[in-house]
Amino acid sequence: MFNPFTGRPVDENAPVPAGARLGLEPPRFCEQCGRRMIVQVAPDGWWARCSRHGTLDSSLTERR
Repeated sequence: MFNPFTGRPVDENAPVPAGARLGLEPPRFCEQCGRRMIVQVAPDGWWARCSRHGTLDSSLTERR
């Protein structure tokens, strides 16, 4: 497991950016492999695509 905002292995003590805590920041890294994702932000949400693991959409996380 990787941190979706830093791309580093998950560390329980690592600080989470304020925008991410509030749900305003989309993930920039894949949680499964740590690769940088292609991210598109729109007024009504966002989507992020990993070349290995597919697409995440803000509607899936109920943030839209």
